[in-house]
Amino acid sequence: MALKGDSKMNSEVSTLTNDHTIVYKLKRVLYLSSKRIFDILISLIGLALLVPLALLVKLCYIITGDFHSIFFVQDRIGKNGKHFKFFKFRSMVYNADEVLFKMLEENPEMAAEYKKIKKLKNDPRITKMGKIIRKFSIDEMPQFINIFLGDMSLVGNRPYLPREKEDMGKYYDDIIKTKPGLTGYWQVSGRSNVTFLQRLKLEQEYSQKACFLLDCKIFFKTFKVVLFGKGAD
Repeated sequence: MALKGDSKMNSEVSTLTNDHTIVYKLKRVLYLSSKRIFDILISLIGLALLVPLALLVKLCYIITGDFHSIFFVQDRIGKNGKHFKFFKFRSMVYNADEVLFKMLEENPEMAAEYKKIKKLKNDPRITKMGKIIRKFSIDEMPQFINIFLGDMSLVGNRPYLPREKEDMGKYYDDIIKTKPGLTGYWQVSGRSNVTFLQRLKLEQEYSQKACFLLDCKIFFKTFKVVLFGKGAD
């Protein structure tokens, strides 16, 4: 038979737990709301810069003899596993996916490298212009369209390819709890120098710890990475 004192203590513990839950939920709502407002404001600035930048990139591609679209559009995995159309400036040959699959079939060493980091450090598909816009992360600018639409955020995890879902394994459920970001833990932690598994661990950690202070830290560290082109292969 439970004592009156025990019943009272259990009631107090339950009240404290409920209070803690309410405070946590309020903090999350405030964090996510302020983050969305910030995303909209920054994306509007980014979109204003995108128009003249797109014209410049197009002109440079024409000069180099490349007349294909400067935009690269691809399906990616968003928050809660929802797919969305992802935008970038094209930095590779126009039929990059076809070329990739052919190279991986013909070159076992290249296939092993791609399996480890899901990228190729000396990727022959990258154009001359592509090397320049990648070095300074200019190719990422069209993602401000995704941020404005709400599919992405300024800070978040990498927008993964649908075909990478199986490779993400146990990390998938945690990673999709947050919106993909223009920049994030992976981008400021080595990018191309980080293996796929290390990237997954970093992004799982971000999803578990996402908060205003962490976002600010990643945001300002991004400037250093972009200015020095660190890990931007």
